Amino acid sequence: MSQIHHYLFQDIYVFAGKIREVNIAKDGFSFAPRIFLTQSLTYIDQLPHGNFDEIIDKYADMNVAHPFREGNGRSGRIWLDCMLKSQLGKVVDWNEIDKDEYMNAMIRSHVSTGELKYLIQNALTADLSRESFMKRIDASYYYEGYSEFCTSDL
Repeated sequence: MSQIHHYLFQDIYVFAGKIREVNIAKDGFSFAPRIFLTQSLTYIDQLPHGNFDEIIDKYADMNVAHPFREGNGRSGRIWLDCMLKSQLGKVVDWNEIDKDEYMNAMIRSHVSTGELKYLIQNALTADLSRESFMKRIDASYYYEGYSEFCTSDL
């Protein structure tokens, strides 16, 4: 995931691809404390990801770790698609998942991943074309509030 983060943000952040050295929180939720972050990431790295349930559980754990100061959601969704594509030959069509439903499922995923699994399972697609991939990236960025830039403008 560090490589994905670095690629996406190398021209924006000096910390692109680097594990954070500060504590962070969002909407009252504290992510993994920096003093335990390296241990948490080692643990997550060793988690199996050979089937759908394992992949989503690993993805949810990485969200709780939140290894970067900024850009975790965008990097994480691409990382998730890489695991799904590698193991299942499918990816998430982010256009099929409502932003608020996804965000709420992610908030609750540190307790239970059932809701997240349901949303993602119903949005899986075997369409791996570049055009569809880029449209899914746009939808994924929309979750973070970014809609000014569109990959079709490239």
